[in-house]
Amino acid sequence: MKRYHVTPKDDQWQVKGERADRAVSVHDNKEDAIKAGREVAQNANGQLIVHRQDGVFQTEWTYGPDPEKSPG
Repeated sequence: MKRYHVTPKDDQWQVKGERADRAVSVHDNKEDAIKAGREVAQNANGQLIVHRQDGVFQTEWTYGPDPEKSPG
């Protein structure tokens, strides 16, 4: 599953794919970064992980089909 992170960068917020060298997008505020990140994650059937200003995990959204049910 493709994972994207919303993290602070300098005085802005970035949406960046996990293990990517470059950000998908950079925004002036966190709300715009989350909105853009959710669109990217939805289109990729992936996951968006949002961090606080101090870098600590805040919340996440996962998109795509539900996994098949396993017995037990």
